[in-house]
Amino acid sequence: LAGQPKLRTVKYYRLSEVEERNSSKSTWIIINYKVYDVTKFLEEHPGGEEVLREQAGGDATESFEDVGHSSDAREMATSFVIGELHPEDRPKIQKPPVRRRVVSSHSWWTNLVIPGLAAAVVTLLYRLYMSEE
Repeated sequence: LAGQPKLRTVKYYRLSEVEERNSSKSTWIIINYKVYDVTKFLEEHPGGEEVLREQAGGDATESFEDVGHSSDAREMATSFVIGELHPEDRPKIQKPPVRRRVVSSHSWWTNLVIPGLAAAVVTLLYRLYMSEE
């Protein structure tokens, strides 16, 4: 009806269904409990086809997060979502914690000044040690 939000139906896949899809003809992966059909993306993947093939039929969440995909890559990935992992199968795979990059206003301090001071102290101590001989 007009003005009412559309209900989204979710297609659930069992882990065993995803595990069967690990060939060049059909390549599925799981990222954050979402099921992706990346078959048509294999040749286009910037990291190479092998990277996706290694994850085929299983949970690629940790690998996907470790690489640090850009927001553009994450946006593109949404076009390959075909459903979600069935809730009963979710405990069978380990979902890693979401890693958030913390940006500190003191990063210049810790990245430049502190190592510089440490180097100065070490140099001073070395000179004092050498002058006593």
